[in-house]
Amino acid sequence: MSGQKKAIVFLCEGTEEMEFTISVDVLRRAKVEVTVVGVQLSNDFAVCSRGVKIIPDVKFEETTFDADNYDALIVPGGAGSAKTLTAHEDVQKLIMNFYNKKKIVAFVCAGTLVAKAASIPHKHTVTSYPGGVKEQLVNVYNYSEDRVVVDDNVITSRGPGTSFLFALTIVEQLVNVETANTLREEMVTYKIL
Repeated sequence: MSGQKKAIVFLCEGTEEMEFTISVDVLRRAKVEVTVVGVQLSNDFAVCSRGVKIIPDVKFEETTFDADNYDALIVPGGAGSAKTLTAHEDVQKLIMNFYNKKKIVAFVCAGTLVAKAASIPHKHTVTSYPGGVKEQLVNVYNYSEDRVVVDDNVITSRGPGTSFLFALTIVEQLVNVETANTLREEMVTYKIL
């Protein structure tokens, strides 16, 4: 697909704020058109894991999505978000549609449980939040302790502290390394990454 890259980022009750906002922010700085998609929200906003309220661009239940129109799909973590998305069959079908069309599917922290629920093939190497989540994945996938893992079109990461590296890795894969390096400089992340 030529032209501007497009991505979906899911937002649910209990989404981890840092993983969500850093992913959206960094992708938008890279000129990726990001659509924030709320899933099963009881209000017009999501109350995230630390109480921050975020309004989605659209609601999943009110919109039809076609993987052909996007280049990436990102699943932030947070226990509430992982619970909602692992139980949502239509979300899982969309994730697998992206995966099967070789689009980027990216999961961070507890979000990697959604990869498992969506039946991302077990041949992949993944990472996730170490406590409680790792145990549910280590006997299913090739498990890595790396901060970010890229395996074909599947990108996974560990948690809030790896969110910048996660988002910049998505930019590298989706846009190019030069754009990611420019953002590292502009955001002054080169000292911490």
